[in-house]
Amino acid sequence: MKLLVSTRKGLVIYKQKNNQWQYDSLHFQGIPICLSYYHPQNATLWAFQDHGHWGVKMSKSKDFGKTWLEVEAPKFPEGAEVKDGQPASLTYVWAAQHVGNALWLGTVPGGLFKTEDDGQSWELNQSLWNDPNRKTHWFGGGMRDPGIHSIVVDPRDEQHMFIGISCAGVYETHDGGSTWQAKNKGLRADFLPDPNAELGHDPHLLVTCPSSPDHLWQQNHCGIFKSDNGASSWDEVTENGGPAKFGFAVAVDEKNPLRAWVVPGVSDEIRVAVNGALCVCRTDDGGKTWQALRKGLPQESAFDIVYRHALGYSGNQLVFGSTTGNLFHSTDAGESWDVVSNYLPMVNAVDIVNA
Repeated sequence: MKLLVSTRKGLVIYKQKNNQWQYDSLHFQGIPICLSYYHPQNATLWAFQDHGHWGVKMSKSKDFGKTWLEVEAPKFPEGAEVKDGQPASLTYVWAAQHVGNALWLGTVPGGLFKTEDDGQSWELNQSLWNDPNRKTHWFGGGMRDPGIHSIVVDPRDEQHMFIGISCAGVYETHDGGSTWQAKNKGLRADFLPDPNAELGHDPHLLVTCPSSPDHLWQQNHCGIFKSDNGASSWDEVTENGGPAKFGFAVAVDEKNPLRAWVVPGVSDEIRVAVNGALCVCRTDDGGKTWQALRKGLPQESAFDIVYRHALGYSGNQLVFGSTTGNLFHSTDAGESWDVVSNYLPMVNAVDIVNA
C-alpha cells in the first residue's frame, strides 16, 4: 500500500509497514503538484503539475515513479470560450477518476476531459461544455473561473456519474456524459440573491459510499449536506453550534453510508482551525450528531486547514495533510492520530492506493 502526497514542492510517496507510513521517494522536487492519481486498470501513476511559469503539465509512470513520461495536457477546442469574449485555456487539473480503462479529468475552467488511449489524446465532453447555463450561471469560487473538482462513478453502472462544480453545483449523467442534469435540490447558497437557486452552489467535495452509492455526501461552502436518494434531494447535516460546518474535505465509510468525516475550519473568511485547535469530526448516524476527535492533534496555535482532496480514507485508516505541511495518520477511524510528518510543504491532496 502506498500513500501519495501532492504538495506545493513535489510529490512525496510513502509506503506502509506495520501500520505505519514510512518515507519512500520524492518526485518533481520544487514543482507544485496539484493532484496525483493511480489508475489501477492499467497500473499508471499520474502527476498533475501547476507550474507558475509553464502552466499545466502532466506526467505518467508505469513503474510507480521510477521513470516518468511527460504527456501533453488537454486543450480546449479552438474558439471555445469560458464567457463571451474570454477564450478557454486550461489552467488547473482539479479531479481525476477512471472508468474502466478510460481516465476522466475535471479542470479549471469547467471542462471535463476523457482519454481512452492512456493520454495520447483527450476529448472534451461537449454536452457539458455546451450546457446552456454554463456561461451565465457557472462562476469561479476559489479559482477565477468555474472548475470541476469531483468526479463520482456509480460502481453499479459506469455510465452513471456525478460531478461537483465550483461554482455551479452537482450534475448527473446516466449515459456516460451524453446528457447532464443539475441535481441541487435542497442545497443552500447563502452568497446568492436566491439561496435556493437551481445553479450557483459551491460544493467543496462530492463523495459517495461505494457499497451504497445512492448515499452521497458533500462538504459545501455553506455547510455539510448528504443525500440518500442518489442526489434527487439534499439534506443539510451541519452540526448545530459545533465545529462541523465550514471546511473542504469529506470522506465517507466504504461500507457504512451513515459514517463520514470532515476537517472543519472557522469560516470562508477565516480559514484556520476552529479555536486554534485541530480536530476531525465524525458522524456515525448520518449527520444527526457529530463527535470532534482530537487525540494526537495540536490543540493550541493550530493554523491548519485541509484542502478538499487532502483527506484520504481506506478501511479504518485515515490520512490528512494540511496547508501548514502537517501530515497525520489514524488506524482507528479517527479516534487517535499519529504524526507522519510536520515538515512538508503545503499539502494539496493525499490518496491511499493499493499498489
